[in-house]
Amino acid sequence: MSASGTRGRRRRRPPRDPEATMTLVAHLTELRNRIAKALLALALGTVVGFLWYDHGLLAFLTEPYCSVPPQLRFQGSQDCQLVVLDVFGGLLLRLKVGVIAGAVLSSPFWLYQLWAFITPGLKRNEKRYTVAFVAASSTLFALGAVLAYVTLYKGLELLLGLAGDEVAFQLTAPDYLGFVISLLVAFGLSFELPLVLVALNLVGVLSHAALARSRRWIFFLTIVFAAFVTPTQDPFTMLAMAVPMVLLFELAIQVARVVDKRRARRDALEHFHDVGDDEASPLDARPSAVDAAPTPYEELHRDGAAPHPRPGASSRG
Repeated sequence: MSASGTRGRRRRRPPRDPEATMTLVAHLTELRNRIAKALLALALGTVVGFLWYDHGLLAFLTEPYCSVPPQLRFQGSQDCQLVVLDVFGGLLLRLKVGVIAGAVLSSPFWLYQLWAFITPGLKRNEKRYTVAFVAASSTLFALGAVLAYVTLYKGLELLLGLAGDEVAFQLTAPDYLGFVISLLVAFGLSFELPLVLVALNLVGVLSHAALARSRRWIFFLTIVFAAFVTPTQDPFTMLAMAVPMVLLFELAIQVARVVDKRRARRDALEHFHDVGDDEASPLDARPSAVDAAPTPYEELHRDGAAPHPRPGASSRG
């Protein structure tokens, strides 16, 4: 055999471990590769957000401020404009908006990288949730951001109106856009929390029993969290965020219940796989009804056919 053929054989990848066990170095290498791919997707998304800045993205972010009553703005009835107070403020502002937009646009890809790093700890039939996890996380983040954007107008109107009729605002672009972006991200990430509970249940960290016992605390902390995150302290805005989150948490608890039931049935079926052929299987000592299981004779003639005489039975009437 030639030396080149020998080298070609040595370069082949080692066979995969059927138990999916990995060393610490392999875990760190996998984490590094996933992070590198996620950062590459983020960089490409940032370029798209940077170019999209002048083509509708800035107008979309400033629309809530431009929709408040004109008397609250310094320009009055003129077109609303934000102020930049330093030379490099415009560049830094555009980069910041581009990075946030890039993170949102590339979220399906880096969320897939996150889930792909977690899936080696799951069983084979649980890995099919990858697409569902990415789709659900992206959808929940979008729903949270949309809800924040809808309630932003009322929040700005209330906050700016608290200063009185004799005060008009001239907001700076970094302050206003930073406030809007942080609010959108906070709402989007808060809607991801129920999905985190589902993911922890899938990997076996949280059980349905633990979530069910903590249901009241989860709902209470959700309302407190919504009261701190919302831009205003009015009950409408707080409930607009708290009610969907409570419903999502309840949905996560029910999903955990279904997952735990399936896991328990699977473990019950796999419990006897390790028993040897010459070893007796463990008996189920739980009581059962006497006539729960039919005899082989009754099973054979259940279809209504005329029964044959039992072996040893007398043929006399």
